[in-house]
Amino acid sequence: MNEMTQALDLIKRGSDELLIESELKQKLALGRPLRIKAGFDPTAPDLHLGHTVLLNKMRQLQNLGHHALFLIGDFTGMIGDPTGKNATRPPLTREQVLENAQSYRDQVFKVLDADKTEIVFNSTWMDKFSAVDLIRLAATHTVAQMLERDDFSKRYKSSQPIAIHEFIYPLVQGYDSVALKADLELGGTDQKFNLLMGREMQRHYGQPAQCILTMPLLEGLDGVNKMSKSLGNYIGITDAPQEMFGKLMSISDVLMWRYLELLSFRSSSEIALWRMEVEGGRNPRDIKVLLAQEIVARFHTPRDAEAALDEFEARFRRGALPDDMPEISVAAPDGRIFVPQLLKSADLVGSTSEAIRMIQQGAVKLDGERVNDKGDMVEAGRVVVAQVGKRKFARITVL
Repeated sequence: MNEMTQALDLIKRGSDELLIESELKQKLALGRPLRIKAGFDPTAPDLHLGHTVLLNKMRQLQNLGHHALFLIGDFTGMIGDPTGKNATRPPLTREQVLENAQSYRDQVFKVLDADKTEIVFNSTWMDKFSAVDLIRLAATHTVAQMLERDDFSKRYKSSQPIAIHEFIYPLVQGYDSVALKADLELGGTDQKFNLLMGREMQRHYGQPAQCILTMPLLEGLDGVNKMSKSLGNYIGITDAPQEMFGKLMSISDVLMWRYLELLSFRSSSEIALWRMEVEGGRNPRDIKVLLAQEIVARFHTPRDAEAALDEFEARFRRGALPDDMPEISVAAPDGRIFVPQLLKSADLVGSTSEAIRMIQQGAVKLDGERVNDKGDMVEAGRVVVAQVGKRKFARITVL
């Protein structure tokens, strides 16, 4: 296998789509570091493991010798990304954007190589745009072209309002690629329209068109929805080691393989071997421990990972957590559910009154912590290990 093939295999590992592979080969053959762009709107101040799917890929590209452009969309953040939205999103203030942008800068180097990363802000060039410049930018595309975008099309057909400024967002993101002379842009699968806009904008301005690499969206702890802080199904990269370890151990055995594929730096051959071992009878919990230790060590230290494992074993394994624990999904129509109702819905108790009685007796635990208040609630998106008494257990996904 030659060097080019090895590089392409690494670039494509875990990705959803590479457009266009033949063009990327031509760029790689030039023998110079490629300019790799990835944009983040600072709409929330904390990064979670879902963000790191893309950042990990950028780090791999850095390791291959390429130049990372970490774009903070402080200008586009004040527009609000309409991707996947069924309503106009309120734009952020300049103060909110700058505060969140600083948090991104503080966290991103937990993944990226600081010496090979250039942090850029799209306000650098967009603030210099005059009204005439913006009109010329808007003139590069038609309303019909914008309505080809799936979320715009759905909103238009269902008579949901689309604000004019929302059409500006993909145009500006596309122009960012012109300003940065990007060779390759990374983004989630939901960003494909905007990424392709970059290719079109570069052609319009006489530049070689960037390639695009889309990365899958990582499911959150519930195994259903995209990892999101607003849904509460996330693992933050600044979470405490014990909390991060516990959350990773709470994912389902099926979701574990998805996390290994998108988050682990283990080789594909090693992960394939683990699959064979699990199919042959190895406890998947052993693999989950390896994943949890790897992630905790990456964002904290190996010593923290060992300490988190020791605490987890003290709280769960030494508490005789059963290997055949049932996995149950429970609906929370209002976005959260009282613990007594959760236990009843999971068939761990016969009634809510029994659940309240067990709580009062100190016989109910969630994730190894005793529940003392019958009014405690669990948010939708969480996955919890519930214990009632000494023998009743269930891993419950709250939907």
